Amino acid sequence: MSNGKSKESEMVLNATQLSEMLDLTTRRVQQLAEEGLFPKVGRGKYLAIECVKNYINFLQSKTGDGDVNLDLERALHERVKRQKTEMQLAVMKGEMHRSEDVEYVMNDMIAAFRSRILSLPSKVAPRLIGKKEIPAILELLTTEVREALYELSEYSAPVFYQRSKEYVDLDEDDEEAET
Repeated sequence: MSNGKSKESEMVLNATQLSEMLDLTTRRVQQLAEEGLFPKVGRGKYLAIECVKNYINFLQSKTGDGDVNLDLERALHERVKRQKTEMQLAVMKGEMHRSEDVEYVMNDMIAAFRSRILSLPSKVAPRLIGKKEIPAILELLTTEVREALYELSEYSAPVFYQRSKEYVDLDEDDEEAET
């Protein structure tokens, strides 16, 4: 050994003791020994210090030399913070909507559309009484359906803004600043 100690003076462990020390299964200790990571001094006997050193090196190599690049970690953290801030700003400006807000507004729009379509028969039926010409009936039905579809197609950004708790009306702030 490098310290002048002989192998006899080193601590020797069996597979069970080594597995308990390193929090591994006995089978995993045997596998690592077969791979040459744990030096044996006899059948099922291992040099404790060499095994621990080798296992530490093995774990460090699995995690990228064990060194954490603090500058890289800080840069990654700052990038995530910047992206989060940019997203929050986009929501505040109304350039982006939260999925919960979109779901709520779209459910309202679709429910209103469904209601409107279901009311068409009772609304149109009285106006169809006495009409015998198919083109006139088609025109009346087409007009009503298009009105319902037009209502559905009307995107109103303020509806989303009203729903959003984060939205800030920048024009309103500008008006307050001028007074």
